[in-house]
Amino acid sequence: MRTIKQAFITLVGFIFLVASAAVCAQETPSAAPAGVKLIEAKAVQDLQAKGAVLIDTRRANEFAEATIKGAISVPYDPEKSAKDVSFDAAQDKYDMSKIADKSKDYVVFCNSGTCWKSYKAAVVMAKAGYKNVHWYRNGVPDWKARKLPME
Repeated sequence: MRTIKQAFITLVGFIFLVASAAVCAQETPSAAPAGVKLIEAKAVQDLQAKGAVLIDTRRANEFAEATIKGAISVPYDPEKSAKDVSFDAAQDKYDMSKIADKSKDYVVFCNSGTCWKSYKAAVVMAKAGYKNVHWYRNGVPDWKARKLPME
């Protein structure tokens, strides 16, 4: 009887672990949110060459380890809101004081399609009246894979 109970507990734990992993790895939408343009690495380079501000929305320690050359750190803290398109931005923290000019071109990025920080930052910026928000969904992993400049 004890062996059956242990097996049941192990099974329930495994199911919980698998379900948790599925939630944690939930992909961001493949389309850009309203008021935002979805872009790829080449467009990021072109925009940066024209003066766009690249925004790394990852945590400060991730930014410090390595980021796209020329990017600034403006971390998005999505620890409380859902990883979902209908997230509640009021539960999160995103200090846009470093990016006050709403008419500039901005490119937000993080750690690929399973990272919601840049998606959420893009939504918040668009809703706040930023006119030229670009979302680099593939982010740092894609940039590194292409051997593009990092710092």
